[in-house]
Amino acid sequence: MTFTPAPWPRKLRSQEWFGGATKDAIYHRSWMKNQGLPADLFDGRPVIGICNTWSQLTPCNAHLRDLAERVAHGIYEAGGLPMEFPVMSPSESAFRPTAMMFRNLCAMDVEESLRGQPIDGVVLLAGCDKTTPALLMGAASVDIPAILVSGGPMLNGYFRGERVGSGTHLWKFSEAVKAGEMTAAEFVEAEASMSRSAGACNTMGTASTMASMAEALGMALSGNAAIPAVDSRRRVMAHLTGRRIVQMVKDDLKPSDIMTRAAFENAMRVNGAIGGSTNAVIHLLAMAGRVGLDLTLDDWDVQGRDIPTIVNLMPSGAYLMEEFFYAGGLPVVIRMLGEAGKLNRDALTVSGGSIWDEVKEVRNWNEDVIRPVEHALTQQGGIAVLRGNLAPDGAVLKPSAATPHLMQHRGRAVVFEDIDDYKARIEDEALEIDETCVMVLKNCGPRGYPGMAEVGNMGLPPKVLRKGITDMVRISDARMSGTAYGTVVLHVSPEAAHGGTLALVRSGDFIELDVAGRRLHLEVSEEELARRRAEWVNPVTRPNGGYAQLYHDHVQGADTGADLDFLVGCRGNAVARESH
Repeated sequence: MTFTPAPWPRKLRSQEWFGGATKDAIYHRSWMKNQGLPADLFDGRPVIGICNTWSQLTPCNAHLRDLAERVAHGIYEAGGLPMEFPVMSPSESAFRPTAMMFRNLCAMDVEESLRGQPIDGVVLLAGCDKTTPALLMGAASVDIPAILVSGGPMLNGYFRGERVGSGTHLWKFSEAVKAGEMTAAEFVEAEASMSRSAGACNTMGTASTMASMAEALGMALSGNAAIPAVDSRRRVMAHLTGRRIVQMVKDDLKPSDIMTRAAFENAMRVNGAIGGSTNAVIHLLAMAGRVGLDLTLDDWDVQGRDIPTIVNLMPSGAYLMEEFFYAGGLPVVIRMLGEAGKLNRDALTVSGGSIWDEVKEVRNWNEDVIRPVEHALTQQGGIAVLRGNLAPDGAVLKPSAATPHLMQHRGRAVVFEDIDDYKARIEDEALEIDETCVMVLKNCGPRGYPGMAEVGNMGLPPKVLRKGITDMVRISDARMSGTAYGTVVLHVSPEAAHGGTLALVRSGDFIELDVAGRRLHLEVSEEELARRRAEWVNPVTRPNGGYAQLYHDHVQGADTGADLDFLVGCRGNAVARESH
């Protein structure tokens, strides 16, 4: 698309606070000057916010203070005034009940921080899973010039000569302990190899997926997604991002110019090519809602169905993000999609140019890490969207992480009413379950958990693991970590706590999964379901006050992004409001 820069110089938004000689302007400037800022920094130059999700309780983001300084250097060089400010930092590894519950709260924090303060543009510093979509959601709602820089993935882990992927090997080793293939002492010994440097997950988990989505959307500079956190080039990326945002403000290049339908189509296709996390579905739906785009689950199925998964990374493949970066990173993937006719080449990016111009000269340096299409991990990657009487509003499955022979399966349901029920019974040798069964978990959706925790990839029963079985069909209204794998049906909508059909499933019912046919069917008559529905009592109670109650009352379903209903479509309220 063609973008026409705004005229420069012109009066910027920050001058509503700092410009002139009125009592209010002097009030605002004088307080800022207690930090030792020279007077000429308030002469009308762009004031750039550095929105930082740094937190020692968010390990993926614990190094962002250093990157903020690098961003500030770039802003000063380009003639802007950097102003760092904190926002909430939901940590996937520490937050209870789940970081997903607080993605929307973080987005509100970003939105109101941008709207209420003298900021002309913003650099978004993100890393851990929910911080990337939250920052982009908040920035999109305000619609001032914005650009994202990721913290980057951690270095490869190694344990006894084996690559260790953060998260992926946690699930793998945990199952090995239950199967008697690994001792508890060895499990503890392996812990030291799982997170050996600063940065986010080194697999194609949700953090790396969302960094890739930001780049594919055009909201980050080309090459941002894969640079390791401790690589000096990550600092260079932060520095260049600081320079770039100043020009974006001068040009008035905003999220609404970049986050178009063409950009979202590119992102959905890229997600299929990289074997990205199912969490990207919820986050992109929520981001699209913030810019007023009617993106649906069906768009995910259409855009991803014919996209081969060519990135050979855990959990779908063999390598880790470090090798992905050395092979050329996401620009190589985007170029390959462009060459295959699967890219909207003219989509605008934060560079001011098209996404194709950014990648057309890049090279693939390792064809085992980024594979040619004819040697793809799977020819139909992406996200499979399933529908049927068990999921009238849809459910999702990640084909690249699933076991092929299980993607068409019929089995007897073994039902767990909630995650506590699962934990209490799964290791019981008397549990009537074998590898042909379908494990069903209820009440773990947006309202049910609350917050929709990453518990959908339920560990298998020990007595099944001891047979050498490593996968079973699992169905829930929960999410799954992007680092996880298996034939796992997620985000079943409507969720059980909202009275969806999932709430009515009983152990002994038969369920049919047909991924190729995009079908998820509960073999129970409509008459019987009606009878069960009349007897159903919702076990989930409304929280008593606070954000939890606000969330429960207003969260939407997973099929539309699990945003809060009053925040959807609220873009464009960025007009400065004087704090007089």
